[in-house]
Amino acid sequence: MASNATDYIKHHLTFWNSDPSAGFWSLHLDTFSISLVLAFIFAGVFAVVARKAKLENPGRLQLFVESIVEMVDKQVRDVFHGQSKVIAPLALTIFCWIFLMNFMDLLPVDLLPSLAQWVGYTFFGAEPHHVYFRVVPSADVNATFAMSLSVMFCIIGFSISAKGVGGYTKELFTAPFHAEGTVGKILLAPANFLLQMVELLAKPISLSLRLFGNMYAGEMIFILIALLPWGLQWLLGAPWAIFHILIITLQAFVFMMLTIVYLSLAVEAH
Repeated sequence: MASNATDYIKHHLTFWNSDPSAGFWSLHLDTFSISLVLAFIFAGVFAVVARKAKLENPGRLQLFVESIVEMVDKQVRDVFHGQSKVIAPLALTIFCWIFLMNFMDLLPVDLLPSLAQWVGYTFFGAEPHHVYFRVVPSADVNATFAMSLSVMFCIIGFSISAKGVGGYTKELFTAPFHAEGTVGKILLAPANFLLQMVELLAKPISLSLRLFGNMYAGEMIFILIALLPWGLQWLLGAPWAIFHILIITLQAFVFMMLTIVYLSLAVEAH
């Protein structure tokens, strides 16, 4: 419904806001709804496979799910040095959920937005150019920050669980610079606390921006390819989609691995 390329790009990069006038505090309904649906798909598929799993003559879906579980379990065993029954399920959820979010970028650019426009016009009488629907949740910085902040809270929780409240608080003021005497510890406490906060906050920022940047760039390239003539779309879009499969998998894997590493460091004494 766009009159020119600029309007087309702007339309595809605009979120479906719960309250556009609320600005920062509005809810991106497209990001939330797609993320929720993908979470149910992941949980549903894995739950069905787990219930119907059999030792003899397993199906292809069971073998596929088992390969993912074994891959994640191996990474956790190699990287995480503590003892926890939560790390492997958490890592599996992160990898699969983010992969599904990233995979939405491989759908045709206009498929779901056009469907949203048809639903909005048919059932609600909304003008098509007023209906916005972005389909890649991981290209929304709010979603990636929400996931990375959840990882940060897990880091704090695992640190307190492993070291206790007193031990974790003490570490905030005594590491990374150590001193023997009381006076030295007091003098280094502000610097230690500042560096600890920088380290703690840098983790979610790096996690979120890395994922967001890669997926936003991929989404933008697909939008630009969609502006080309039909023949060029296939000529350029197919190779980029094949290459993008590597990117969406790698980004999910990197987010999972860094989460495992951060949680492993959280339970270790400095």
